[in-house]
Amino acid sequence: MLFNTLATNIYIIHENDEWIPPFAQAFERAGIKFGEIYLTQGGIDLDSPPQGVFWSRLSASSHTRDHSLSKEYGRAVLSWLESYGRRVINGSSVLELEVSKVRQYLALNKAGFRTPKTIAVFGKNDLLECAKTLQTPFITKHNQGGKGLGVRRFESIEEFKEYIESSAFEPPIDGITLLQEYIRAKEFYITRIEFIGGKFHYAVRVDTSNGAFELCPADACDIERTKALPELAGGACDVGGVDKFSLRTDIDSNTPLVQKLEGFLQTHNIAIAGVEFIESVDGEIVVYDINTNTNYNSKVESHLREQNKQGAADRVVEFLHSELEKIQRSK
Repeated sequence: MLFNTLATNIYIIHENDEWIPPFAQAFERAGIKFGEIYLTQGGIDLDSPPQGVFWSRLSASSHTRDHSLSKEYGRAVLSWLESYGRRVINGSSVLELEVSKVRQYLALNKAGFRTPKTIAVFGKNDLLECAKTLQTPFITKHNQGGKGLGVRRFESIEEFKEYIESSAFEPPIDGITLLQEYIRAKEFYITRIEFIGGKFHYAVRVDTSNGAFELCPADACDIERTKALPELAGGACDVGGVDKFSLRTDIDSNTPLVQKLEGFLQTHNIAIAGVEFIESVDGEIVVYDINTNTNYNSKVESHLREQNKQGAADRVVEFLHSELEKIQRSK
């Protein structure tokens, strides 16, 4: 079976052990047990699943860890749980948003958010011709991405042509490459707003002055990034003595963008997510990513706990436990 249980009614559905420790520590601080459902092997009996709350942490980048089938396993497991009416946090519809930036941009556009102008190109043959319709510079990214997969900036069509004709070309796992306008930032940072239970928890300023596109706040992501790009070692910690990740205290639950995003998350049944945006030189707020498998930076989290404030991981545990109590009270 897929289950690794500890006599609990709260389960984390995932395929990456490296992302679990911060949450395990938060569960331990709260004195609450949790189980895990691994999406790498095992099986499920299609009869009734256990009772409880199930938090899906399915990731668009699972294929980079040799777990290319976890998306399909996840679809099966979430369908199984939802068919029996179990409480699933970030369920099937959220998974489809997590693994497709096309879906994300269409949903954001429909809700009135400004997103980067984007062309989704199927396969490789038409990449060059489609790119010619964009102004330079422009960027590429993978439709099913995460960790900055396929994200590159090109200053000219000639540079792009050389790239796609070379062995350096990075094919996307689903065959869909996104060509996207390059948003010139007002300042060298992006902002990631964390939502838990569909509500604002905090906003993080992420320094981009080193030009890095891989901006996952988790320490595990930084380990992977350092292995691949040694010159970015320590990049998730500081840049020129400045913390790469720091709280933006000027953004709170009353900020209009936050309130609009909360409405969006509610509409799409997204309970836990990190939403990233950039402020352009023209003063526009451009939303470009919804990460429904969000991770939290340990330095930011530790700093909050040192101030006797609640970290995001602790708030996640509190939220999951409150959802379990609702189920238990309803019986």
